[in-house]
Amino acid sequence: MHRYRSHTCGALRESHIGETVRLSGWVHRVRDHGGVLFIDLRDHYGITQCVADPDSAAFHDAEKLRSEWVVRMDGKVRRRPEGTDNPELPTGQVEIYVSEIEVLGPAAELPLPVFGEQEYPEDIRLKYRFLDLRRDKLHQNIMTRGAIVDSMRKRMKEQGFFEFQTPILTASSPEGARDFLVPSRIHPGKFYALPQAPQQYKQLIMMSGFDRYFQIAPCFRDEDPRADRLPGEFYQLDVEMSFVTQEDVFAAMEPVITGVFEDFAKGKPVTKNWPRIPFAEAIRKYGTDKPDLRNPIVMQDVSEHFRGSGFKVFARMLEDPKNQVWAIPAKGGGSRAFADRMNSWAQGEGQPGLGYIFWREGGEGAGPLANNIGPERTAAIREQLGLQEGDAAFFVAGDPDKFWKFSGLARTRLGEELNLIDKDRFELAWIVDFPMYEYNEDDKKIDFSHNPFSMPQGGLEALQTQNPLTIKAFQYDIACNGHEIASGGIRNHKPEAMVKAFQIAGYGEEDVVERFGGMYRAFQYGAPPHGGMAAGLDRIVMLLCGTTNLREISLFPMNQQAVDLLMGAPSEATTKQLRELHIRVNLPNKR
Repeated sequence: MHRYRSHTCGALRESHIGETVRLSGWVHRVRDHGGVLFIDLRDHYGITQCVADPDSAAFHDAEKLRSEWVVRMDGKVRRRPEGTDNPELPTGQVEIYVSEIEVLGPAAELPLPVFGEQEYPEDIRLKYRFLDLRRDKLHQNIMTRGAIVDSMRKRMKEQGFFEFQTPILTASSPEGARDFLVPSRIHPGKFYALPQAPQQYKQLIMMSGFDRYFQIAPCFRDEDPRADRLPGEFYQLDVEMSFVTQEDVFAAMEPVITGVFEDFAKGKPVTKNWPRIPFAEAIRKYGTDKPDLRNPIVMQDVSEHFRGSGFKVFARMLEDPKNQVWAIPAKGGGSRAFADRMNSWAQGEGQPGLGYIFWREGGEGAGPLANNIGPERTAAIREQLGLQEGDAAFFVAGDPDKFWKFSGLARTRLGEELNLIDKDRFELAWIVDFPMYEYNEDDKKIDFSHNPFSMPQGGLEALQTQNPLTIKAFQYDIACNGHEIASGGIRNHKPEAMVKAFQIAGYGEEDVVERFGGMYRAFQYGAPPHGGMAAGLDRIVMLLCGTTNLREISLFPMNQQAVDLLMGAPSEATTKQLRELHIRVNLPNKR
């Protein structure tokens, strides 16, 4: 018999009854039922119930066992007594009558429990992550993550993509976040950067003639942590294709992402034919460029009903042609108590309030706005929004460029408060026609709004003749249940168009050559039209595992302060290390 095991803890079935077997694993828990000890033995594959009674040669050793000790157990497989089967376990019809126990690795007193799924302080969970990962839910999430990666790889290869690995030590690139820098010992005073994304490399792969590339790519960004973004590093399904239009990218990637979701949705419906929503429409209807389409609320412009009305606050605003009044319909929200609660929430968000009308029995509109604009206008608003008795509408007014994000928050809040969101489905959509540029109020200049390497709609002519703030780009995102899970674009592969695009954002040709020299040179030697995208692996896994925190689907994450409590990173470098790198540390003054 093998030194440690003849079977795993998830393998034994009725067909093994009568066999003498050997198992090794962790003591999941010990139960004492009237002097008979029941030991749940756990390994990666499952749990087997092991039994030792006073007649067993192993009983004395069994009495010493504690949670999370690693042990080897020999014994005979037998059927569980009638009425004690556990249908929740694959091994639930059998048990091991233990004849011998060997302790392979005793465990000290546990800093957190492994049995059960109790809440526990995050700093303890991360410091003892190796224990946390033994817990069933987290263990299963990590295994699901691996299976999702396998599904992605299989589907990408079926679509004719080839997997390549791009460098980790590279040059700094403006991807929208700070780089992690790596000092060079061989080249004193110079630094590598860890890639924020393989953007330039994957485009260069297209220049090199490889046609269809993908990679499960590690990406590194020195930015503040969020619940849906891991600090420091994350992974994405990175994709690029040659000789493609936007439609070709959609046709290749939509079945891949849909298929992955269907594989792991556990029967929940997944969007079959994805809607394509222009950026401006998404902002107008949902107040976000990553709408949760499970929420049925669609906002509408109701400015005409307030123009010249008795509600002077809105009427005066509308004298400025750029201002509008948007309505957020709220089915089932028609009570003063609920409306006042939403108004208080808005004030807590830093807003002056949230205007409202609600409709009582008989269809009569109520609330301060209804009283000011009168029954005809109130009825017209209700008809436009398709509302009934017992419903309400909330209103946001001013310059939409300044209030659309708040209106989106209000839409989400209403959907949650009124239980309008169907949580048991996955709604996917393409968000298209992003603006190429945006105006940076802080720096008083035009900036790229999305990806600087994207092709403007209209090409070089649009860059030369249009107001930059009106130019749309061949850029697109994938939204799912209120999360952006992918982003991409058709690339600007013409050198003169690339230079012009960067000039509009304040970069000269010398800046382009200095910062993107490799790609700029490649564009001079026969660049194919190309495009692609990158899908956030971590966010996709998070959605499919039904959690809202990326630390629940990652093996060894950092905490909210970007500290690895398990390994003690970041840590100070030794004097010898700093000397070899020709670096002197200049710490900020402590106050």
